[in-house]
Formats: sequence, C-alpha cells, structure tokens
Amino acid sequence: MIKTVGQTTIADIFSINSDRVYRIPKYQREYTWGVNEWNALFNDVTENDFGYFLGSYICVNGGSLSGTILEVIDGQQRFTSITLLLTALYEKLVSHRSDLDDDDLTDLANLKNELANKKQKFTANGGKNTEFTQRLVLQKQNLNDEDYAFILSDVGIITLKKNKPANFGNRRIAKAYRHFCKLIDEEVLELKQDNFHMSDVGALFQIVRKFESAVLVGIEVDTNKDAYMLFESLNHRGVPLSALDLIKNTLIAQAEASLNADNAYEQWKQILSDVGQDDYAVQERFFRQYYNAFRDELNKPYTSSGKMYYLGYLATRTTLLDIYEKMIKSNYSTLLNDITEKAKKYSIIVNNSEDEYSYTSALQNLERISGAPSYMLLLYILSNQKELALTDDNVNSVITILITFFVRRNLTDVPNTRKLTQLFIDIIAALRKKQGEDIVALIHSELRAVSATDAMFEEKLRGPIYEENPEAARFVLCSIESQHQTREIYSDLWSRDSSNKYIWTIEHIFPEGENIPQEWIDMIAAGDKEKAKKLRIEYVHTLGNLTVTGYNQNLSNMSFEQKRDRKSKDKSKEMGYRNGLYLNSDVVINETWTIGKIKNRTDKLVKILLDMYKW
Repeated sequence: MIKTVGQTTIADIFSINSDRVYRIPKYQREYTWGVNEWNALFNDVTENDFGYFLGSYICVNGGSLSGTILEVIDGQQRFTSITLLLTALYEKLVSHRSDLDDDDLTDLANLKNELANKKQKFTANGGKNTEFTQRLVLQKQNLNDEDYAFILSDVGIITLKKNKPANFGNRRIAKAYRHFCKLIDEEVLELKQDNFHMSDVGALFQIVRKFESAVLVGIEVDTNKDAYMLFESLNHRGVPLSALDLIKNTLIAQAEASLNADNAYEQWKQILSDVGQDDYAVQERFFRQYYNAFRDELNKPYTSSGKMYYLGYLATRTTLLDIYEKMIKSNYSTLLNDITEKAKKYSIIVNNSEDEYSYTSALQNLERISGAPSYMLLLYILSNQKELALTDDNVNSVITILITFFVRRNLTDVPNTRKLTQLFIDIIAALRKKQGEDIVALIHSELRAVSATDAMFEEKLRGPIYEENPEAARFVLCSIESQHQTREIYSDLWSRDSSNKYIWTIEHIFPEGENIPQEWIDMIAAGDKEKAKKLRIEYVHTLGNLTVTGYNQNLSNMSFEQKRDRKSKDKSKEMGYRNGLYLNSDVVINETWTIGKIKNRTDKLVKILLDMYKW
C-alpha cells in the first residue's frame, strides 16, 4: 500500500537533483485558499524557527519514461501556495540581479530549478537547447494551470512563453501571487529594521531559506485507491500529543511531587472548560495570549538571569512548551492559580460564560468579525479592570473600537496579521500608565494610527468583497441589517442549525456560478454570453449583488423574478427577497436586475458602512 514515507524539506521535495513532476489530478477541486490561509502559511514559517512543520502530503507514484510523475492527492493547496510564494521571491531577486555575487547567482539558479525541471533538447543540426518546464502542474478548473503557467512564464522560470489569460487578475491564482508579493515586501522591511546591515538581497534569501527548510511528511502510494484509503485513515484516527497535552503532563508530574496531582488536574480541566473545552485551537490561543499579555509580570521572578524576558520573548506555537515548562518547574502552584483566574475572564471574552454584561453583545460581534488577536488586550483589561479604573461602559467602548478596527483590517489586511500580536502587546505596555477614559482614548488613537485609510477601506468595500473575505462580507451585511431590526421585525441572522452551520447565508442575486442561466445572460448582457461571463467576474461578488437569506439553496440559479417572489409550497412563507429584510427593500422594487442596479446598490451600502465603521 505505502511505497515510501519520510520527513522532507520543501527544498528536497522540489529538489534540483530530481526531475519529478507533481501533477494535480483533473478531478481535484480548484485552488481555494484565500487571504487567511495565505497569511497563516507565510506567518507560520517566517515567525518560527527554521524547519517549521507544515503537515503531510499524499502522492500516487505513477512513474513515466521521461521522469517520475506524482499525482498529488492531498496537499495541493499548500504545494500551489508555496510554489507561488517561491516564484514571487524569485522575481524579486531577479530585480536585484545587479547586486548578486557569484554565490547569490548560484542560489538564484537553484531556486529556479526548484520551480522548473531543466532539460537538454537536441536540435535538428545537432546542437543543444536548454528547456525549463513546470515542476508543478495544476488542475484545469477555473483556469488554475493556465494562470499558474503564465506567472512562471512571465517571470522567466519556464521556457514556453504563455499569453496572459483573459481576466487573469480577477482569479485566485493571480490574487495569491500579488498577496505573497506584498507579504514579502513587508517582511523585507521588517528584517532590515531589525538588522541595520541587512540588504534587500540578504532579506529575500533569508525568507527563501525559511521556506526551503520547512518540513512536510511525504507519503507515496501505488494507486489512487491506496491514496484515498490512507487519506480517510489519517483523517479519522486520533491525533498525536499536542503542546497542551505535554504542558498538562509536566504540570501533573510537578504537582505529584507535592501530592497535589488530583487538585491540579481538576484545576486544569476547569481552565479548559472555561476557555473552550472542545476547541483545541482556542485553548492553545489562550495559553499563548495569557503569556503575551502578562509577560512582564511573569518574567519578574527571573530578573537575576540578566535577561528581560528569560522565559521567552513571545509565546508562539513553537516556543509555547518551553515557556510553560520553565514556569511550571519554577512555581507550578502560583502559575496554576493565576491561569485559573485568568481563564474565568477569558470565558467572558469568548462568550463561554453564563454571566451577562453590558458589553456581552459587543463581544459576540467582535468574535463574529474574527477579532481574536485582540483577546490578549481584553484579557489584560478585564483582569485589571478595577486597578485601571475602567467602567463596564469603558470596556464596551473599547470593544466597539476593536470591532471597527477589525472590520477595516480584515477587509484591507492592514496592518498585516503577523503584526497584530506585537501591536496589542505594545498597547498593553502603554496603557499600564493610564486610567479610565484615557485608556479608551489611547486604544482608539493607537489602532487608528495603524489602520487602513478611508480610501483603501472604501476601495475594498467596492471590490469583490465576498470572494476576498466571505466572513467579513457576511458580517458587514448583517451589521447593516441589525440597525433596522426591531422587536416586531426580528430575525436572528447568526442562528445555526444542528450541524452548526449558519441558517442565514450569503445570497448572490446575479448567480455566482460559471454556468450562467440563459435568462440571466439575457437580462445582464442582452444575450451576449461572453459579455455576461466578464460581467460575472467583475460584479457578482460585489456588495450590491449580495444579500442574506435563510433559503439560499432554494433560490440558486433561478431567474430574478423567481428569486424575488419565491414562496413556500403552502404559500405561507416568503422564501425569496420579499422576506421583510431591510437589505432586500431596494431589491424587491425592481422588475429586472442589471449591472447599473448592482452599482447603485453598492454605492448605497458602501456609504452606510463608511459611516458605521469610521474612526
């Protein structure tokens, strides 16, 4: 069943000494990663030590006469993202070619050979030509491979020249490439700020080495059947010990020496229950944020070491275990009691507490807009609320400011995700010297200073907001609707079904699917199919074409009239746009749905949101 299995680096997977080709099968889904996944990949590798573990991949080894062709059954999203990122690094290094020495030029050539196979071809007159071909071949869906090949061709990695595909810039491959270019530029600036003597070339090669050293476990099998059996097995079996498991084991072992293991274990269970018993990601985030929020206080007992942060500068996934092992072995009892108290505050922040506060509703909205990076700030504030002379109204004001910040940040990616931890650590350091309203003003000032401009925010609101960030799109639509809900006319747009999925979901008025129904082609583009395709790409994911409905699957590709007037079988329920929502009030008055109406509705909704989330 399993042909080979082993731990290997990115540099080895795409080894310059191998002619392997990785091919995504045609039947695989298209490339789906977005901003959140791109940021997570980049930040995880650049913020941690060399050799960061990126997971596993599964390939079917079906060798060929011209070299080994591996079909990627699991891991295509990472392979695609990593090679796009390395391509962006290659392009930036080429732009500095005049600054490269001989060793740099060799490294640059090696990077090219990781992304393309180098082959010698004989010409008719007996000469030789060097040809570079794709090492990774993507699936055909949504022009993934065509877009990918164009990028490789455009930066000079593959030999065969590719024309720029129509609407290239609007698709995900192009967006991923542009985003990685932006992340690289930001990382280069940070590396140079931290090291005054580092050049652009040095910074770029440091990023290259970080990604080349990243590790995956590769599994090769003989057949597709073996691959899918293995895939199912890996995804349904237990997971290995986590960092928190190891921290718990260290804690209980230390407590056992004091004959206090049972009490320590009960406290540990209570901590996990408070922060989210069934969600490991939330639990791990709490332990990281606890240290990062209180690192000055937690490091005070170790001042004699001569280091300001003896325990660790920052708690990350890779440093978490080391930091907590040091604290546990120093004084596990004091640490455990403090974490227990802080976990009770965290339960309020993550809406896991039975207690209601005047700011509970605001906390729910902060969670909905993915404001979790700010929880360390709120943990510090709630834990020291009395000492900081903050009222509940002050806390509510802080949360409201955070919501504005994250609406703007999550749509513009400014500031970058990787800067958020340090941002909130710096704010905590600054507010220690202030009290009451001055703290609220400081937080407002600090967040506004690093937030996107109004022009950038508006640009993103007018763009394909759903495609770039569906969660944020849903949030801003629901936030508009919530302003117009009353006790008499109320729908809980955040309710979930038995599968924990939202009942009310985003609905595209002009259908988002590539196969545009004929009635929509006639309405949108006067029967011109190609024009309709172009208009779909440009406008289908914009605000003016979006609403929310509890019956999305029932509307699907229906005509506009059917979507607008749809009723339940017994005619007792409005299943279409006549459902009483404010968001649909300017939709149901129309007999047709056109690009002009999408633009006008976008203008209206953007104006509302600019006012709702202004500084």
